[in-house]
Amino acid sequence: MQKRLDEGIRRVRAEDAGSLGEKAEALLLDAALESIPYGFCVWSPQFRLVMWNKNWRDIYGFSLDAVYRGMSLEEVVQLSDRLGNHPDQSAHEFYETYTEELLANRSGARTKNQEVVHGGRTVETAHIYSEALGWVVTHEDISDEIARTEVVQKRKLELERQNIRLDAAVNNISQGLCMMDAKGRLVICNEPYARIYNLPANLVKPGTMLEDILSHLFDMGMEAGGTREEYIEWRRDVIARREYGKNIHELNNRTVLMQHHPMKDGGWVSTHEDITEQKQNEARIRHLARHDALTDLPNRIEFLEQMAKTEAGLSRGEMAAVLYIDLDHFKAVNDTLGHAVGDEVIKQASARLWGTTRETDVLARLGGDEFALLMRPIEDAEVAARVADRIIKAIGAPMHIGGQQIEIGASVGIAVGPGDGVKTDTLVKNADLALYKAKSEGRSTYHFFEAGMDADLQQRRSIEAGLRLALQRKELRLMYQPLLGLAENRVTCVEALLRWDHEGRTISPTEFIPIAEETGLIVVIGEWVLREACKTATSWPGDVRVAVNLSPIQFKSRDLLGLVKSALSDARLPPTRLELEITESLLLADNDANLKVLHELRAMGVRISMDDFGTGYSSLSYLRSFPFDKIKIDRSFMRDLTGRGDSQAIIKAVIGLGQSLGMSTTAEGVETEEQLEMVRAHGASEVQGFLFSPPLPPAALANLLHSEATKHQVGDKKAS
Repeated sequence: MQKRLDEGIRRVRAEDAGSLGEKAEALLLDAALESIPYGFCVWSPQFRLVMWNKNWRDIYGFSLDAVYRGMSLEEVVQLSDRLGNHPDQSAHEFYETYTEELLANRSGARTKNQEVVHGGRTVETAHIYSEALGWVVTHEDISDEIARTEVVQKRKLELERQNIRLDAAVNNISQGLCMMDAKGRLVICNEPYARIYNLPANLVKPGTMLEDILSHLFDMGMEAGGTREEYIEWRRDVIARREYGKNIHELNNRTVLMQHHPMKDGGWVSTHEDITEQKQNEARIRHLARHDALTDLPNRIEFLEQMAKTEAGLSRGEMAAVLYIDLDHFKAVNDTLGHAVGDEVIKQASARLWGTTRETDVLARLGGDEFALLMRPIEDAEVAARVADRIIKAIGAPMHIGGQQIEIGASVGIAVGPGDGVKTDTLVKNADLALYKAKSEGRSTYHFFEAGMDADLQQRRSIEAGLRLALQRKELRLMYQPLLGLAENRVTCVEALLRWDHEGRTISPTEFIPIAEETGLIVVIGEWVLREACKTATSWPGDVRVAVNLSPIQFKSRDLLGLVKSALSDARLPPTRLELEITESLLLADNDANLKVLHELRAMGVRISMDDFGTGYSSLSYLRSFPFDKIKIDRSFMRDLTGRGDSQAIIKAVIGLGQSLGMSTTAEGVETEEQLEMVRAHGASEVQGFLFSPPLPPAALANLLHSEATKHQVGDKKAS
C-alpha cells in the first residue's frame, strides 16, 4: 500500500499526467483517499502540501478552493488560525511547534498528538516520515470518543465515590453488618462485625464461605454446648427457613443481639449488636427501681414484694417478724448539720443495721430515717426481741463524722406473724403502730404490737389534721408565766407558752409540738406565737421582757431575721424587750448559718437564752459557740435539788459558770420555798415556777403586773 501511494503521488506531481490509463489510476487513487474515514494529508520535506482529502478540509473548515497543491505549511496554518482552529496558540506559535514536531520525527516512527479545532472539538493527529513522500499525516476527530471516555471516567469516579461513601456508612454504623448471597458467600461486612467476632483478615474478604465464618464463631465459644457440626447445621437451618430471626447469645462475657433478614434473591443480611452495656444498664435500672440509691438496701417496693412471698409460709403457720425501725434524733441532726452529714449518718446506720441481720433476713430502707427488717423464719418472738436489742445498741454507739461525734438512737416496732397478721399490709401497719408506741415511751427502745395501738395512731393523725386548721379556727392561744428577778424581787420577764383548745379539751404542747415540727407546721404556728406575744407585751410595763421559744425548724425558714424585725415593728416593741429561747439541739453543730442569724438578732438588741440547759449533748461546749444572755437551768435538776447532792453541785456550777461568762441564770421548775432559798443562795438571777406563778392568761397576767407595779410605787413613796 505504501509503495502504491508513493507511486501515485509521483504521478500526480508530474506536470504531465501521462497517458489516459495513468490519469484513470490517479483518479482511482483520489477516490480511495476520499473514502478514508479520517482526514489525510501529505507534506513534502519542504513543508508543501502534496495531497489531502475532503475529511481533512472538513475537520479544519477549509473550503474547496482555499487550499491547493504546493501550498506552504505556514499559509495553511495562517488560514487555519483565521478559521478559529488552535485557539490556545497563535498562528506563529503553532507553526513553530508543529514544524519542530515534524522535523523531530524522521525516524519512520509513528507519532501522535492532539489539537483543538473550531467548535471546541479535539483532533488526534498521527504522522510518519517517508523520504519518498515526506510527512504523511492522519487527522481523526476524537471528540465523541473523548466525551464517551469522560462519561465512563465520571461514572467510574462516581462509583468509586459511592463505594467510599458506602464503605464509610457501613463501617460507621454501630451495629455489625454482614451480607451473604444465595450460595452462602460473603458479599460485604463491616468493621464492627469483624470486631465483635474477632474475625481475621482472611474471613472478611468477599467470597468467604459461611461455613468458614461459623466454624470460627464456634471456636470463639459460641454455642459451645453442642458440636461444631451441630452448630453450623442449626445456623444453616435458620437461614434456610428464610424467616426473620432474632437471637441473643453470650460470647466471651459479652452479650450480642443478632437479627437475620432474608433477601428476595435468596441471600440474607444479618445485623449484630453488642448489647452488653445495654443489658448492664437495664439491670442497673431494675436494681435502682428496687433499691435505695443512698444505701443500696432494698427499697419499699422490693421489701413489700419479699413480704408478699412470705404470706404463703405464714398461712401454713410459719413464723416471721417485721421490725419497723426509726432513727431517733435524726431530724435534728439533718436540720442542724445539713443533708451531707445526714446522708452519712444514714449510710453508717445502714451498715450497722446490716451487721445485726441474718442471711435469710431482708433489710430495707423505706425512706428518710425509716427502715424495715423482715425476719424469716423465726422460732419465736424472742428472736425478734434479741435482734431489736442489738439494733438499738448498734445505732446508739457514737458516730464520728467530719471530726464531730454524733449520737442518735433507734426505736423499733415489732409485729410477729401469723399472730399479728398474715397479709403484708397488716404486718407492716402493725409494726408501724408498735414503733409509734416505742417512740412515745421515750425512744431508744422496742415494743411489740398490741391490740388497741391502732386507736393511738388514729389519735395522732387526728391531732395532725386538727393542727393544720388550728390557726384558721382560732384554737391556739398563749399563756404567760412570769419570771421573778431575785435581786429586783419583781417580774423581769414573762415566757409565752402555747396552748391548743381542740374538740373540747386543751391539748398539751408535748403532744402537738413534736407533730408540728415533724410536719413543718411549726413555722406558721411559730410566726403567729411571735407576733401575738410581741403585740401583748406592749401593754406591760416597759421594763418587763417577753420570752418566746424558737424551734430549730424555724431557723430553716427563709428569713427568720426578717420575721423578727417585722413582728417587733408591727407591735412597736423595742428589740431589747424580746428574749428568744433556743434549745441545745440548734447548736448540735457549729452551724455557721444558725450562728450568723443569732449574732444578727443579738446585734439588734434581742436577748438570746439557752433553754433546758444541761439536758442536751454537750451543753458546756455550746457556751463557747455563742455568747448567750441567759442560761435556763432545766427543771429536772430542781426535782432532785433537795435530795441529791450532785444536783445541788451541778446547779451551783452552772450558776457560777454563768456569772463568770456574764450570763444571767434562770432556775426553772421552782415549786418550794426550800428550792427557792437554795438557788437564791447559789446566786441565780431569776426563778420560774408554780411557787411564784403558774402560766396565766393575758388578763390575769395584766392584773398581776399592775398590782406589782402599784405595790412598788407605794414602797417607793414610803421609802422617800
